[in-house]
Amino acid sequence: MNTISTKCLIIGSGPAGYTAGIYASRANLNPVMIEGYQPGGQLITTTDVENFPGYPEGVKGPKMMDDFRAQAERFGLTIHSGEVTKVDFTNRPFKVEVNDGAFEVEAETVIIATGASARYLGLDDEQKYLGMGVSACATCDGFFFRNKTVAVVGGGDTACEEATYLAGLAEKVFMIVRKDYLRASKAMQQRVFDNPKIVVLFNTNTVGLFGDPVLEGAHVVTKVGENEDKYDIAIDGFFLAIGHSPNTSVFKNAIELDDQGYIVTKAGTCRTSVDGVFAAGDVADPVYQQAIVAAGNGCRAALDAERFLLMNS
Repeated sequence: MNTISTKCLIIGSGPAGYTAGIYASRANLNPVMIEGYQPGGQLITTTDVENFPGYPEGVKGPKMMDDFRAQAERFGLTIHSGEVTKVDFTNRPFKVEVNDGAFEVEAETVIIATGASARYLGLDDEQKYLGMGVSACATCDGFFFRNKTVAVVGGGDTACEEATYLAGLAEKVFMIVRKDYLRASKAMQQRVFDNPKIVVLFNTNTVGLFGDPVLEGAHVVTKVGENEDKYDIAIDGFFLAIGHSPNTSVFKNAIELDDQGYIVTKAGTCRTSVDGVFAAGDVADPVYQQAIVAAGNGCRAALDAERFLLMNS
């Protein structure tokens, strides 16, 4: 098996990974990145990004990730395509297999920046309209639906927060809730019920989306007892708020994860339960999940890795 050796391996791309690459490169760590099968992470499926500093006119998600990548490569980041399929963090140098043994990386430090994936309903139409009305981030894309009608799927705190946020922008917000109640805290429920712009559709599931070429509406089914009502709602935006799943399956027996699968980091740092292994971005952040936060944590992880090497060389 071909083996690559490096002082710093970065697993995953996106804002956290690329920023870690910039800082690790400038620290002369000669970092290597395994970018995964979706280079650039979730922002690759985002159309316009208007809340990231430095882009006063906004920027397309893929373009922003191209800029991040180019800057990291300018300072010397080496990027390999592929997906990490096995890790061994028991001893340094750490060993990481890529593409089921296509090659191996030995690294003195590892920065995990594999991100998190939004949970979807599993409808084919979700992918069809992704970036064309379908979104998993209200704070990222809500601005584009000012004075329009949107729907939020979910019944927990996140869904209520997103519906309330969108109600400040949109003309009308449907909440599509499959249960006959909201799972959110009482305070969040009250905010929803007190907002005249929000209409809650209980006992309701989305079975399809429609529109040409962009999203124009959703096919929904409301079922109460034996009664089932199929109908369409006209919407311009469809927001998923049923949670995210951290991309940590390959690490589950190697480092400490919380009960949701997010990597646990030590307070005030990006250090994980294994000395020399660090985590940055959404993979270790169940709360904020914003590009600017991920980029900042990528910087912190690289600085932590540099300091670790200085103290353990």
